Amino acid sequence: MAKHQPGSTTLAPVSIDDSAEGADSPPPANQKPAGKRRLLILSLASLGIVFGDIGTSPLYAMRECFHGPHAVAANSANILGVLSLILWSLILVISIKYLLLILRADNRGEGGILALATLGSDAATRGKLLFRFGLFGAALLYADGMITPAITVMGAVEGLHVATPLFDPYVVPIAVLILVGLFSFQSGGTTKIGGVFGPVTLLWFLVLIVLGIRQIIRAPEVLAAVNPWYGVQFFLQNGLAGFVVLGAVFLVVTGGEALYADIGHFGTLPIRLTWFTIVLPALMLNYFGQGALLLRNPETAENPFYLMAPAWALYPMVLLSACAAVIASQAIISGAYSLTMQSIQLGYSPRLRVLYTSAHMMGQIYVPMINWALMLACIGLVIGFGSSSQLAAAYGIAIATTMLITTILFYVVARRRWKWPVIAALPVAAFFVGIDLLFFGANMLKILHGGWFPLLVSGGILFLMLTWRKGRRTLGQRMAEMTLPLTDFLEDCGTKRIQRVPGTAVFMSGNKQGTPLALLHNLKHNKVLHEQVVILTVITEEAPYIADRSRRTEIEALPEGFWRVRLHFGFMERPDVPAALARIRKAGLRITPMRTTYFIGRETVLSTRRQPDLSHWRGALFAWMSRNSGDATSYFGLPPNAVVELGARVEV
Repeated sequence: MAKHQPGSTTLAPVSIDDSAEGADSPPPANQKPAGKRRLLILSLASLGIVFGDIGTSPLYAMRECFHGPHAVAANSANILGVLSLILWSLILVISIKYLLLILRADNRGEGGILALATLGSDAATRGKLLFRFGLFGAALLYADGMITPAITVMGAVEGLHVATPLFDPYVVPIAVLILVGLFSFQSGGTTKIGGVFGPVTLLWFLVLIVLGIRQIIRAPEVLAAVNPWYGVQFFLQNGLAGFVVLGAVFLVVTGGEALYADIGHFGTLPIRLTWFTIVLPALMLNYFGQGALLLRNPETAENPFYLMAPAWALYPMVLLSACAAVIASQAIISGAYSLTMQSIQLGYSPRLRVLYTSAHMMGQIYVPMINWALMLACIGLVIGFGSSSQLAAAYGIAIATTMLITTILFYVVARRRWKWPVIAALPVAAFFVGIDLLFFGANMLKILHGGWFPLLVSGGILFLMLTWRKGRRTLGQRMAEMTLPLTDFLEDCGTKRIQRVPGTAVFMSGNKQGTPLALLHNLKHNKVLHEQVVILTVITEEAPYIADRSRRTEIEALPEGFWRVRLHFGFMERPDVPAALARIRKAGLRITPMRTTYFIGRETVLSTRRQPDLSHWRGALFAWMSRNSGDATSYFGLPPNAVVELGARVEV
């Protein structure tokens, strides 16, 4: 339907009935925590959803620095240098940049790169370069959604090699089976297992702490790496080789975007509390424990994480790691669903089938098409790359690019929204852009080793988004040319005798001024009008939720028993049209569900060479996307037995 343009609405809000719960209510998770108990519950839940990705990085991050074709020697200077880089990367990038700065940039309680792009742009710049940066970052997160499950599951299952090489031929098949199981239970929603995520992840972080302390006690000299000078010396001594290793060091901060994207589910306070009290100490103790093990035994570089554990605990560690990997994957998969919902509502994606898996949490959704596409991509990556080490090259580029875009957008938000002076905003942004560019450059060196994959995928997704957006605009222009002004239509109705039948007809229309084609076709073929005719426009706001119920509905009485109604939904909300209409309480307009018929225009898009707005092949792509788009009946929650569809052929 239509996208909101600031200043275009002139109708007065209408009062609605607040007595009933509905799908358009803001989710309970957006409310502020009530007391210490609520804060602890949200903090525990955030462990599994928010920190699963970054919490599984110890499985492979240190190993990639000292084992493989681009590794450096596992000597004392290099170990302390890498540990120093890891420590200060977590402090500067995660603790300061994300936890203290980026988390402040929420769009009415929601985070994520699309929300940040919306905050940083306005109506004049929407769709231009700045917002496209955000779209590209969103597309990169889809690529991340493909790589994260693959690399975390592979990293966990590869622990079997430490026990015995006999398992080597079965690592890939076992990883594929785990991935199939992971994506197969998505349709049930995460609500049923959400209570398990937090405790399991808490156990995981406690094990990280125990393993790390156990090794640090044996080589306490590893704690000297707290001094950042060891990181500087690492680059001075290793030169280009040290710069390449920085791409492996970057793996410790992957998952930072999840901290920002999930603030709508938990709020900033539980995420900050959990990070500083549990996650950061656990990660640092474990990384330093792996470093202590390497100081004592450099040969353990092949898999220092699993070799930290005693022999009797190896198989339980593999099992716990697999559980942690599944939880980490769940977080990014759920994020892909939410991202899809946002792009649909903002007009950058065709309508896809979206299922709501919880009656209490609006964020708990399931998108079948995205789910199976991610599963096939993950399986292809596991089979094609064959190991987590090979996947690590592909993993870093997507996140490094996203973090760089996030910093640029943060600067724009700080200047435009928060009115920071240049003297304050520029040095902060420049400092973090410098760090992001170092990580970005280090990962770009690995393009030929797998880094091409996320760039190719995200570039393709961005192109599809922009094609859909431009195609919808072109289609809207063609439809406007075919549409009769509503004022002219109402004048004709007043001068002609038209048979009126009982009931209410609701005509869905994205054109705020024209007469819906479905209305014209219905009158032409059936020769009747309903007693009460509602011309309905659904408007997606640039806020995630409409908290003020009085702004949900706007209504205007028109001549001849016609009404113009506009329903406003946030880009994270389910647009349940019947529920919103049933709440209207307006003199002269009463919508009874059993006496209401919904009329929808279904356009058949034809690509021709006569239209200059879209190239022929791009128009053909848009036409194909339109044919495979989800139906409006399901998307707007309309009752199927009360819907009439009337078609039209439109050339683009």
